[in-house]
Amino acid sequence: MAAGSNGSQEAPSGRRPVRPPSLIDALIPLAALVALLSVSYVLFGDRASAGPNQIALLFCGIIAASIAYKNGMKWDGIRQAVVDGMATGLTAIMILLAVGALIGTWAMCGTIMSMVYYGLHILNPNFFFASTALICAIVGFSIGSSWTVAGTIGVGLMGVAASMGLSLEITAGAIISGSYFGDKASPLSDTANLATAVAGSSIYDHIRESLWTSVPALLIAVVGFSLLGAPGDFDATVILMRIDEAFPVSLWGFTPLLLVLAMAILRFPPFVTIFMGALAGGILAAIENSGSVIAFANAADLPAGLALVKGVWSAMAWGYSVESGDAAIDAMLSRGGMASMMGTVWLILTALAFGATVEHAGLLSRLIDPIIRRVRSVAGLVASLVGTCVVANGVTSDQYIAIALPGRLFRLPFRERGLAPVMLSRVVGDSATVTSPLIPWNSCGAYMAAALGVATTAFAGYCFFNLLNPVITILFTLMGWRVIRQAGDAGGK
Repeated sequence: MAAGSNGSQEAPSGRRPVRPPSLIDALIPLAALVALLSVSYVLFGDRASAGPNQIALLFCGIIAASIAYKNGMKWDGIRQAVVDGMATGLTAIMILLAVGALIGTWAMCGTIMSMVYYGLHILNPNFFFASTALICAIVGFSIGSSWTVAGTIGVGLMGVAASMGLSLEITAGAIISGSYFGDKASPLSDTANLATAVAGSSIYDHIRESLWTSVPALLIAVVGFSLLGAPGDFDATVILMRIDEAFPVSLWGFTPLLLVLAMAILRFPPFVTIFMGALAGGILAAIENSGSVIAFANAADLPAGLALVKGVWSAMAWGYSVESGDAAIDAMLSRGGMASMMGTVWLILTALAFGATVEHAGLLSRLIDPIIRRVRSVAGLVASLVGTCVVANGVTSDQYIAIALPGRLFRLPFRERGLAPVMLSRVVGDSATVTSPLIPWNSCGAYMAAALGVATTAFAGYCFFNLLNPVITILFTLMGWRVIRQAGDAGGK
């Protein structure tokens, strides 16, 4: 029986019938998840995502699986659903590992330091946060990937903020705000294309309609970031001198970044793009910074060529570390490596296992169906869809499921009320896409925390665009703006 079916099914002889879950069934694992995650953050604080949250997710997954079994589902089917659910995260995990390798080699070759050095020359701290959001929005729109923006340019901008003594939490919020606007508004975005596929709309109609809610959210966010800019003058001379003394910086450092941007624009797969960027960083380090690479390898007994290979290999695996004598520069460059991402990988796998079990058992559908049946107005329907997408991001821990599942569930109700498919895809994008990085155990939230080095709970409140976009789409509907009927006319409710 399919997950979320509304009736029990006659089972073959010797097998139990599969019963639909009750409301209590649906509430138990979700209540347990909220309770355990809350206790986890109280007990462990920022370290909750380093292991305790994973235990909570695994335990709640077992509860959901037990409920599914009680209702007649076979263990083999539940196990396969978990395997399939975890498989959906393998691409994200591979990208995450590639980003770890990229950060390690970019720290070694000077790409990160070059972005910091020239960023200090160009960016004004009074408007740094606003400039960061706009830069990430432009690049995100060009390449259609918020993850690539955060894992490359975002890392450099975090370094600039650290050098200026600016808030890393606000910087992370600005990076995520800009990159998710670019991702959401780009026809190259995989999430935008998924939303249109689920809703049955055209990608260009979807992008055009999304701009009506995305642009106001971005403009308000930029104003907010402008107000948070550091007042007064900032003299970067001392920091620039310290960088010059501690690390060789040149325009060659931008070579790996330009390669990544070019490959992204040419639509190479994200993993291939980022991993090639990591390799390019390693090659550049071996050419431009060979002495430091050999010293980092700690391989005096090896020929120079093998020592260079070992140094680059080590940076990709365990990250780069440097002892320049300047604590700030050392902290900025001593990071990265695939190994640094393993805690996040663990979080993603346990979160996806829980989400897959909940979806297979039909628990999320059981909670949502009664809400859909009781909704009478278009505004209520849109608000219900926004809420469902946010809940799906938290429960399934996967952005793609949070787009696809609510999109499927609300397709018929939207059609019955005469609403165009493009409105469905827009609302899904306005909610499921942008709220995913705000949830610590969602794969997007975990990725952003790992790539930017700031806990999700610390930056979530500064992701102004992501917080505003769902609110604006509900307000527009309440006021009768951009309510698109099936005939294609924007009109009233």
